Amino acid sequence: MTDRPTAGRFEGREHRLPVRVYYEDTDFTGLVYHGNYVRYLERGRSDCLRLMGIGHAELLDGDRPMAFVVSTLALTFLKPARIDEELVVRTFYDRVKGPRLHISQIISRGDDDLCRAEVVVVCIHMDGRPRRPTRQLIEKVTPWLAPEA
Repeated sequence: MTDRPTAGRFEGREHRLPVRVYYEDTDFTGLVYHGNYVRYLERGRSDCLRLMGIGHAELLDGDRPMAFVVSTLALTFLKPARIDEELVVRTFYDRVKGPRLHISQIISRGDDDLCRAEVVVVCIHMDGRPRRPTRQLIEKVTPWLAPEA
């Protein structure tokens, strides 16, 4: 056993991050507050990148620091999640187009999909201007991208 937090795992090109619903995640009805799904999705994207070998801290430390910002976030809520439930955040990096990374995500409980998300993140310079991802970043992400049709 280790005391280190897990970054999930890959199954094919799908990244899977287990999360548990805590009391702090719920609203007065006992259901997960809608804004907390966004937090789960962020963890999924970040830990997926981490397992690809891309850490946010190293992106900031380079000679040309860069970061990601969310430019599009479309959520579809299908079923509620409740306290103590075990969920899985499933993340798929679909494609890179210019400075944009297109990502699909699903939060599920067993065989039930609870929330689906279509996300576009933009790679930026630290002054906020868009920039293309580095060659090294693209090389690390490419094995996980959806095959081109």
